[in-house]
Amino acid sequence: MLFKFKSQITSDLIMLEADGRRLLKIMLGDDPVKGIVLSQDMPQVLAKLESAVAQDEALRAQRSQDAQKGKKQDALEVTPPESELDAVRLAQRASPMIKLLKQCVATPTDLVWGV
Repeated sequence: MLFKFKSQITSDLIMLEADGRRLLKIMLGDDPVKGIVLSQDMPQVLAKLESAVAQDEALRAQRSQDAQKGKKQDALEVTPPESELDAVRLAQRASPMIKLLKQCVATPTDLVWGV
């Protein structure tokens, strides 16, 4: 299943279900199949998504530092598996949505989506 995000001022943004649901969960706290974000709510939604991206990047940086520190302290120590973090960063998944939201904030317009 695909999510199709639309606004009057941007081209459509199509995402796979898992990615769309993850971003909706971050932005709204739930993941309705169909919905709308009103233009007046857009700045708060954008801030939530950018905050989640920043937290994810900080977590990745911390885990990388911990892994490097662990390698230096004990060559036999096993570092946390990379699978604990998604191979594709949240920043990569959220980038198109952040661009779309910024355009919706700059020229106030609603964002709608459906399946």
